Amino acid sequence: MSRNNTTEVTSDYTCVRFYVSTISFSVLLFFNLIINWAIVREERLRRHARFVLIFHLLVSALVHLGMSSVFYYQIHLDTRLSRSACMAMITILISSASNILLTLTAMALDRFCAVCHPMRYSSVCNKGHWPWLLGVFTWMVALVIPLSLLFKDSDAPDRGECGREQLKKGELQKVLFIGLCTLIILYSYVRILVEGRRLGVLNRRNRAGCRTIALHGSQLAVYLLPNFVNFVLSILYKREFIQRETKELSAVVVFAFFSLAQCVAPVVYGLRKEELLEQLSRRFPCCSRYLKSVLGWTVLSWWFDPPFPELTTSRNTSKSDVFLLTLIG
Repeated sequence: MSRNNTTEVTSDYTCVRFYVSTISFSVLLFFNLIINWAIVREERLRRHARFVLIFHLLVSALVHLGMSSVFYYQIHLDTRLSRSACMAMITILISSASNILLTLTAMALDRFCAVCHPMRYSSVCNKGHWPWLLGVFTWMVALVIPLSLLFKDSDAPDRGECGREQLKKGELQKVLFIGLCTLIILYSYVRILVEGRRLGVLNRRNRAGCRTIALHGSQLAVYLLPNFVNFVLSILYKREFIQRETKELSAVVVFAFFSLAQCVAPVVYGLRKEELLEQLSRRFPCCSRYLKSVLGWTVLSWWFDPPFPELTTSRNTSKSDVFLLTLIG
């Protein structure tokens, strides 16, 4: 089948994208309420960069999934929007997605500084309101890409359409931005791995350390991989290696899988924090009881017992124990 004669198949998949976005948004909204409420209400948590960054990540993901639900719903209904409404929607979608990547990059750099420069980190990075200011700064940087694209396209005719074609503009800028963030994240974790090997933490016998590294990597992958997969699908389609139906079906499968994974990833990352678990158990005892059973495969050994009991009974803390506790946050 030629590309010119290919029928439009995106309408059915738009409905799927709407349902997936709505379900992911609903799940993440619940965890936003309990986790971010615990962070804001506890001064000890809201003064630490790692918890503030979790707050920013959850909010950014919630905004992105919520706007995705609205965006695909209006496409499904074939709604005619004004140019300003469409521009506002596209700006929120692109900027929130960009802010997720920027927050992940800041989290990787935060763990890099905490592991590789612990003295300087403890004396500087947990004082004042700079983590909250960092969140404002990342949002300002995240607005650069959508605003530049919108200004470049300001003379385009207004046809009342607000679809995925508008969302796909600026692929090269987006790929460069994603690639830069990915390189910074990879550099940070490579340095962390080198430091872990130097301290003798990351070996086959230390399953906790390897499991923590693997969990961090999987959480980063659910945000980074779909962007590269969609970019590869677009290249294959443009070079006519795959048909439009194959591209759209593959894209919606990738969207569904990674959207559901993304609504869980920041939650799992947050629940690995012992201080946050303590606050959730105290403020939301009913919820924490269910979270123990649902997410027990990732936090089982950390929820019921202190992660390193010897740290609470002995002053002779090894460097490897400090490394693993710092990495977990």
